[in-house]
Amino acid sequence: MESYKQEFIDFMVESDVLKFGEFTLKSGRKSPFYMNAGAYENGTQLRRLGEFYAKAIQASYGTDFDVLFGPAYKGIPLSVAAAMEISELYGVDVRYCSNRKEIKDHGDAGILLGSPLKDGDRVVIIEDVTTSGKSIEETYPILMAQADVKIVGLMVSLDRMEVGKGGTKCALDEISDLYGFPTGAIVTMEEVVDYLYNQKRAGKVVIDDQIKAAIDAYYEQYGAK
Repeated sequence: MESYKQEFIDFMVESDVLKFGEFTLKSGRKSPFYMNAGAYENGTQLRRLGEFYAKAIQASYGTDFDVLFGPAYKGIPLSVAAAMEISELYGVDVRYCSNRKEIKDHGDAGILLGSPLKDGDRVVIIEDVTTSGKSIEETYPILMAQADVKIVGLMVSLDRMEVGKGGTKCALDEISDLYGFPTGAIVTMEEVVDYLYNQKRAGKVVIDDQIKAAIDAYYEQYGAK
């Protein structure tokens, strides 16, 4: 595993963004782990988060694209932080863009924040996590309605590796099949478990035998085939 992936896993745990226990997801599933990118709360964390996204995007898609698009609301700080770090790490000045949940009818009226989209723009979409693909269902038509753009790919922080709406493939694979662009994640849940199982962080084992058994049982029921 690349060193930045290991650092990112530790970063999520240290930031109390990745938790283990019992959580009820929006889908109604009872999950033994939960990742909440909304829990990053200060400038240092956002800078490091942007750095991890920048490295993952560069590794998957390179830097030959024009716009980072972050769907509202959580995607807004993600796209800003990642655009800044792409500039810092690779010297490439990509534009950032997000959508508004409510369309303004005054001032800078419209549905977009940041850079306008232009015909021919190559766009990378950036999100926190994708469980069902619903956010892309909402985001894709917005992008296509603004200009004739090409989606280079989608990058999320964690691939939960569980079945999406179709009941067999994970949500990221379903998105790729449906919309025709590649998808990626900074880390997969498999990488998280392999790295943290029986390992101590801050004097405590993060994934012990009990939590590992709960994760295995969860994937027996909900894991992508």
